[in-house]
Amino acid sequence: MAIVQVEGLTKEYKQGVLTVPALQGVDLSIDQGEFTALMGPSGSGKTTLLNLIGGLDEPTGGHIKVDGKDLATMGSAGRSQMRLNHLGFVFQAYNLIPVLSAYENAEFVLLLQGVGDKERREAVMGVLEAVGLKGMENRRPNELSGGQQQRVAVARAIAGKPALVLADEPTANLDSKTGNELIDLMKQLNEERKVTFVFATHDPKVMEKATRVVHLTDGKIDDDLKK
Repeated sequence: MAIVQVEGLTKEYKQGVLTVPALQGVDLSIDQGEFTALMGPSGSGKTTLLNLIGGLDEPTGGHIKVDGKDLATMGSAGRSQMRLNHLGFVFQAYNLIPVLSAYENAEFVLLLQGVGDKERREAVMGVLEAVGLKGMENRRPNELSGGQQQRVAVARAIAGKPALVLADEPTANLDSKTGNELIDLMKQLNEERKVTFVFATHDPKVMEKATRVVHLTDGKIDDDLKK
């Protein structure tokens, strides 16, 4: 079953009087349970593609369906609800709320979803244990290492049981050992919890662990390798 369906996707940006193409007619289908890496040099369009799939930006042309929902038919409020209920995000800069504890950061999406107290606590404690942070739930981000903060971000991303997690350069701010541990963790979540991951990344460790590597150059897919 396809979680993501992209057809004829184009994205252009204005730079003064120039029109710069970021994506040029991209077709891509990603199935449930895949662990997919979008690879390519800076400016290849991988982050643009990730942002479009996540409804964080709007395409110039083409169609995107996520979990069976056509993003083109949604306004900004509809896309916000789609992100809340169907997607998880892991960003390069962690994007944690500094005044909240690890528990509260992981809980945040569930609060917005209106999940009840008992179910919410069980879910949060479960995901924090799954990412190796049991016993650290009361620490705030400034009391955690970079790797631990990114683990909180992963816990937050999966707490609401999204259909898809989008990860934009999640290991870029981590040393190689910590980055490798994080990728191993996400791979474990992919295999054990059947979470679908799509990465925009330069990290060869992600490419090594990925079940599929989609390579972009100049806004076009030039290679698509399934392992």
